[in-house]
Amino acid sequence: MPRVNRAMVRDYRDDLRLFPTWTKRAALVGLALLYLLVPLLVDDLWGNVLALAGITAIGAISLNLLTGYTGQPSLGHAAFIGLGAFTAGYLGGGRAPSGYNLNLWVYLLVAMVLGGLLGLVIGLPALRLRGNYLVIVTLGLVFLALYLWKKWTTFTGGNAGTAMPTKAVVYNIAGHKLDLLSNFNVLGKTLGPKQGLMYLAWGLVAVVALLVKNIVRTRPGRALQAVRDRDVAAEIVGVSLFRYKVGAFVISSALAALAGALYGLYLGYLTPDEQSLGLPLSIQFLAIIVVGGIGTIYGPVLGAVLVGALPKLIDQYATSLPLISKIVTTDPTKSGFTKGALGTVIYALLIIVFLMFEPRGLAGIWRRIQAYFRSWPFSY
Repeated sequence: MPRVNRAMVRDYRDDLRLFPTWTKRAALVGLALLYLLVPLLVDDLWGNVLALAGITAIGAISLNLLTGYTGQPSLGHAAFIGLGAFTAGYLGGGRAPSGYNLNLWVYLLVAMVLGGLLGLVIGLPALRLRGNYLVIVTLGLVFLALYLWKKWTTFTGGNAGTAMPTKAVVYNIAGHKLDLLSNFNVLGKTLGPKQGLMYLAWGLVAVVALLVKNIVRTRPGRALQAVRDRDVAAEIVGVSLFRYKVGAFVISSALAALAGALYGLYLGYLTPDEQSLGLPLSIQFLAIIVVGGIGTIYGPVLGAVLVGALPKLIDQYATSLPLISKIVTTDPTKSGFTKGALGTVIYALLIIVFLMFEPRGLAGIWRRIQAYFRSWPFSY
């Protein structure tokens, strides 16, 4: 019998399957095993790095839905991150005594609802904007949010900031509970709080990635991409620009607020300053989707792992590398780059380099590697 090429799509239902081939199903099993084993193999220090990478991956996936699939560029992600973080601090026990002490899942859900509502408010006036005009509006949102966080002392603590939740109880049944912000045992090994947060973050990365994947591979996803490519033509054939543009803002903002709530758990204490919740944070998310690959699901995850590890690498090696050490200073009153400013410069350089030489990002490189081995030994 002739050999059947399983990679060839012969039916529309095949195109809709999430994991159509045995290689993709095997990769899914491998990723599940990696998710279970990695926290047991790394210490709490590298658990800290991977937890941040997971949190930024959620925010990057949400931005990619808005920018990569719908074609609406945004620099306002830092505002939604701040909303999610301060909501978690206020509702999760960090903002005592004026706040509340709700369960982890409750304040994560409330953060998503508030983020979606803010996305609706921003999405409505941005409906008729595109390109640079939309970038300016979302950029203004970042500075407006920073001003609000500094003045709304009841909710955020003002310039002094506020403590984030000190516990993240996944379950509490009959006196047995699992708190991911304290030490707990898995298979006889004691895991630190950052390793626990890594479990939570990457579990939610899987959920968010599957959610967005299901959106973009179905009719709403095709409508979003039609809006991105030719919005006037899409409207002529019956695609509602109002529904899909505003809907993309709502979903993207809700997921960004979820990432913000996790970001608050990661930091432990958040101050509304330019470095924490300003333009550098928005540029970081933009760098992730450009480096990872715009218009893909796994690209932002790859970019988040790379960019998420940069702060750790900068802290560890910035003062020891021959050329970098001369421009890095630990005293902000002296000339030179602080480690935070150096990170922002590196993000900007990554965006420039990938846009010039590899506009499809790491996802494009991975696709070329796959194509090479599929056509081997006839590849060249």
